[in-house]
Amino acid sequence: MPSPAPTNETERLAALRALDIIDSAPEAAYDEIAELAAQLCGCPVSYISFIDDDRRWLKARYGLPADVTDAPRESAVCATTICGAELLVIPDLKQDPRFRNSPMVALRPSCRFYCGMPLITDEGYALGTLCVMDFEPRELSFQQTEALRMLSHQILAQLELRRRLLEYGRTIRELEQARLDAAAERARAEALLRNVLPAPIADELRRSGRVQPRYTRSATILFADIQGFTQLAERTEPARLINLLDKYFSALDEIGARYGLEKVKTIGDAYMAVAGVLSPDRRHSIDVCLAALEMRARLDRLKAQYETVGEHGPELRIGIHTGPVISGVVGLRRMTFDIWGDAVNTAWFMEAYGVAGRINVSETVAGHVHGLFALEPRGPIEAKHERAHEMFFLNGLKTEYSRDGDSHLPNDQFLAEYHRIGGSRMARIDARQ
Repeated sequence: MPSPAPTNETERLAALRALDIIDSAPEAAYDEIAELAAQLCGCPVSYISFIDDDRRWLKARYGLPADVTDAPRESAVCATTICGAELLVIPDLKQDPRFRNSPMVALRPSCRFYCGMPLITDEGYALGTLCVMDFEPRELSFQQTEALRMLSHQILAQLELRRRLLEYGRTIRELEQARLDAAAERARAEALLRNVLPAPIADELRRSGRVQPRYTRSATILFADIQGFTQLAERTEPARLINLLDKYFSALDEIGARYGLEKVKTIGDAYMAVAGVLSPDRRHSIDVCLAALEMRARLDRLKAQYETVGEHGPELRIGIHTGPVISGVVGLRRMTFDIWGDAVNTAWFMEAYGVAGRINVSETVAGHVHGLFALEPRGPIEAKHERAHEMFFLNGLKTEYSRDGDSHLPNDQFLAEYHRIGGSRMARIDARQ
């Protein structure tokens, strides 16, 4: 027959499972309570049970074999015990019509005496029982039943401790997860900051909350733009135009990063980068020239791809100048890294008065790099509202320094010379030419 169930059975089972005690490992505290109950009551058998939805499971036992752990709920007297709030005392199971046909009575030797105390939590859930049993009919004294009540309180104290430890464990896991989430969010924020700002600037901002302006005595600025971009925009659909710009700027970013350039900004189809501001390396003029040659070569390949399908391909116009700059971060919400100074204006003149598909450099850049690169003098070029500027086309690496005749790729001799120079000024090479 179906076993009886408390009126709050659904909530009771939820409270039991929240303790995660069913099928848990033996624990000395429970074993000792079970043994003490048997000794105080003078019974050969005692146990602590928990009643699940379909079985009675023993957490601790005394006087029973170790492999006796489960019994069907409908055959367990404890299933009746948890439906009440007081001790269930049955002097002789054979004489009680509820249990005379119980499998416990049919055992050999037959269980005759049963006394069980329901383990009721402060919330009113009877999770299990503390029981003593005998193979002969008997009675318990008042002191013995009171001892069982007090021992049941100790079991409930152990269950409360278990509940708190489980809650503590969950809290620790939640805090650890929150820490991991915060660390991941911080890493994402720092990665985003490093994408927006140069790494040293981002680190300074993270440490102190602000960035001190810096004066750099020598830096090399590169300006580049797509020649004829306005006409290209007029006859290209928006999605394809954005894709073109993305390819264009991504290529410049990737090349610039390999040569130590920091992108400063993009405005429309214009691109601005600088080297030497965040690093004391004195090779920044060489680095920028090498980057410019590779940028031009990359855009030449893109141009060829467009022309093979009958479309007008983009051409890159580049201007380079070396000089002193001031750098810093502007803005509070959408901060940007920027540079200022007359050298920036001069670099822009180099680009503005250059030629599509060519690299135009200032006299200062030419003075730093002419020992390694082939330069084509243009003479003084009058800039609007400015003095005349000596300009040079950077055609590529000198033949002896280029790889397999490709003027924008350095050979091993160039690389050996380049790394040997280290922080020395390029003028030392120039003096040996």
